[in-house]
Amino acid sequence: MAANDNPTIRRIRLGAELRRLRLARGLTGLRVAEHLMVSQPKISLMETGRRAISPRDVRDLCGLYGIADQQVVDGLMGMARESGRQGWWVAYGEVPCSVYIGLEMEASSISSYEPMVVPNLLQTPAYAAAVVAETIPPPTSGQVAARVEVRMRCQHRAHHPARPLRLSVVLDESALCRVVGSPDIMREQLEHLNRLGAQPHTTVQVLPHDVGAHPGLSGRFSILHFADAPGTGTGTVYLERLTSDLYLEKRSEVLSYGVMYDRLRALALDPESSERLITRTALTYAGRADGRASRPAGPDCGPDGADCGPDGAGCRLCGGSDTEAGEAVACRQGRARRTVRRHSAASEV
Repeated sequence: MAANDNPTIRRIRLGAELRRLRLARGLTGLRVAEHLMVSQPKISLMETGRRAISPRDVRDLCGLYGIADQQVVDGLMGMARESGRQGWWVAYGEVPCSVYIGLEMEASSISSYEPMVVPNLLQTPAYAAAVVAETIPPPTSGQVAARVEVRMRCQHRAHHPARPLRLSVVLDESALCRVVGSPDIMREQLEHLNRLGAQPHTTVQVLPHDVGAHPGLSGRFSILHFADAPGTGTGTVYLERLTSDLYLEKRSEVLSYGVMYDRLRALALDPESSERLITRTALTYAGRADGRASRPAGPDCGPDGADCGPDGAGCRLCGGSDTEAGEAVACRQGRARRTVRRHSAASEV
């Protein structure tokens, strides 16, 4: 049970080991809570790493679980002492989602759906500052600067070439259209998003507006997986809320969110088409869009402007192609549900 520099992960590993010992003894969480004269939720929080565990708690639990080997008891108590240490981010003052930061720093992969803004790990400093400044309660300028610096440090770990995080993001098109900060900040952010999306460990897919209703309408979520943290099972689902965060670890819940994420990926544009859409949106912000990128839907385009016009430029998703006039082609977004036909107002949906 080697120590880890991340106190959050130390708590997870200690809690997982204590849970394993409890189950091996055939005890329920309620029975353990009654023995320690604490609430059952406290036992659950300790076993999932959401609450610090004192060496005294560990000693009492080991006694209840019949652990006679003093070396094992001492090792677990040592983990409890180590897990009480604070993470590096505590030095920045009150940082929201501090538990999640600890998990994020140790995750081997994250799958994230973001309906409103660019994810933290892909934000530029200026974009991050504009987002943080609008949180509730309103932060001071010093708090904004500190929280942005924390995000940048988290990004450094996530994109470190020696140990990059495998990051998959489905980003709603709304996040591209919403002007956060200013048009210049948005242009810089979208160009940055494409640069990161081109890295082998990062995948960015845009969920376009024309997909209509989809499973992600309930809100943002992230699924975290850990390479070497025992007891985390299929992973952890993180749900951020205004006044509290929710962490789901039941296998059925994590699998349900995994199915939802797979569905969102299937509905979203492929990475190459997403990159083109992001590029065209960035050019719009820069006021440098060429005729094809800025051209409005023509008379041959569909009602939402998504079907190809006479030269294919009217399709905001495929942006035209090299096919011959009049040839039926699949839109470059790669979805079989749409076929576009040049020099024709007809399209099969």
